[in-house]
Parts: sequence; structure tokens; C-alpha cells
Amino acid sequence: MLREALRRRVRIVAGGDGRAPVQYLQPAGDPGLFGPDSQTWRVHADFPAMMVGGIGALLLQALHPLALAGVWDHSSFRQDLRGRLARTARFIAETSYGATATAEQALARVRAIHAQVCGRHPDGREYRADDPRLLYWVHLSETWSFLHAHRVFVDPGMPPARRDLYFDEMARIPIALGCVEQGLPNARIARGEAQAAEDLLAYREELEFSERSRFVLDLLRHMPAADAPGGLQQLFVQAALHELPSWAYPMMQLPAPSPLRREALRASIRLLAQPLRWALKDGVAAHARRRVARG
Repeated sequence: MLREALRRRVRIVAGGDGRAPVQYLQPAGDPGLFGPDSQTWRVHADFPAMMVGGIGALLLQALHPLALAGVWDHSSFRQDLRGRLARTARFIAETSYGATATAEQALARVRAIHAQVCGRHPDGREYRADDPRLLYWVHLSETWSFLHAHRVFVDPGMPPARRDLYFDEMARIPIALGCVEQGLPNARIARGEAQAAEDLLAYREELEFSERSRFVLDLLRHMPAADAPGGLQQLFVQAALHELPSWAYPMMQLPAPSPLRREALRASIRLLAQPLRWALKDGVAAHARRRVARG
């Protein structure tokens, strides 16, 4: 009973409802968009790393005023940040590990939502959620953050070829959402780690730490823990803040983290990682692998 209670609480933190993700067991043999041999399955399988990477991605996304405007004007994240994070986690799980039909339905659902999201920033600029530049910024901040966290907390020796393959695989997500390469900062969707780093820097002139950005930061820092194990959620937030790109700290008016503080947070996450992984060892990735193996 204690084991199941811990699993349920951790699944809630991961964005679920506490139940085992049995919907990922069918149809037998379906590899989904990526399959069990992909780097995407490998990188997205670790809950602690994905939590740190996901929060870091949200902080980076909040630096783009037009990307943030769409969420600010058309979602309830200010009243229900946990719900917003859960919906994002569900999309990542469905597109990464879901059967082909599940992944395609998730992509279609997001395309339909994006088609309705448009407006005007307070400075007068118009925005659309299906604008390729905004789609790509969201994708780029996520993939960079997920891979960075994976390398820090799971696989520090991950070879460059596998890191490049991760970006190459994940490029299909923004393409499926309607992102065309023409008009992007470097007229491409990154297919490798070096390209992703260059593309992040190419966005810097579009980014700013506004009052809205500060609101997102404060919201994350004070988000209620709900059913999360005590202190775990804020540990993830602090770790994410200490794993941002170096250029983000002066922009966000934050002191650059000291190596000692960063390593202390990394050690804390690593200490908690084993029981968390144990609690989720029968999670989405495991169910997806069973689905493929039954084919």
C-alpha cells in the first residue's frame, strides 16, 4: 500500500491523475512516432530529469513576449499553473510514447487550439500561436532543456551522435504542428545539438524579462505543492533555475549560480532520483515498451 501511494503521488506530480497509464498498452506492436530504439524514448523516460528540463523550458518560453502573450491571454495558467503543466506533460507523453493514432490525435488537438489563439501584445504587436517563429521557440526551448537535464542527471557521457539524433528525431514535432523552416531565425529546424545552440542564441534579440515573465517566475516559485511529496516541487524549480543557459541570468536579473550551489542541487536531485524512478518504473515508458513487445 505504501508503494502504491508513493507511485500515485509521483504520477500526479508528473501530470497524471495518479492511475497507471494503461492507455499506452494498445494497440499491440504499434511503435508510435519514434519507437523503443529512439533517443526520444531514452531521453524522455526519466521523471526527475524531465521535471527539471520542463520547468527550465517554461522559464525560457516566458522570455519571449509574443509566445507568453498567447498563453497569458488564452489560458488559465495564472489560476491553474498545475493544470497547464499537466496538459503539457500529457502532450509530451502522448507524442513521445503514445501509439501512432494517439500521437496524431494529440498533434491535431494542439493544431486546433493554436488556430484559435491570436491577439495583440500590449505593445501593439500581433501574435498567432501557429506562427512558425513562436512554434519553433517553444520547441527549441523544450528540446534543449530536456536534453541538457538528461545529460546532467542521467547520462553525462551521452555521445554527440546520439545527442544530434535526439534533435533530428524531435524535429518532426514542430513540423507536424505546422512549423515551416522558411522565416525561422536560421531558416531551419535544428537537426543537431550545435544547430540548436546557435538557434537559441539567434532568438536573444526577441527575448525580454518583462513583468509578465517575472510573474511566471514568481508563480513557479510559489506554486502550491498539492499532492507532491513535501519540498520536492520546489527542489525541481530551484534545480531548473540553476540549469538555465548562462545568458539567461543577466536577462532575468538573477545572479549566476555558483558552482557549489549548482552541484549541491544536482546532488539533491540525484539522491531523490532513485526512489522516484522506482515509483514510476511501471509508468508511461514501460507501458509503451510492453505495447511494442506484444506486436
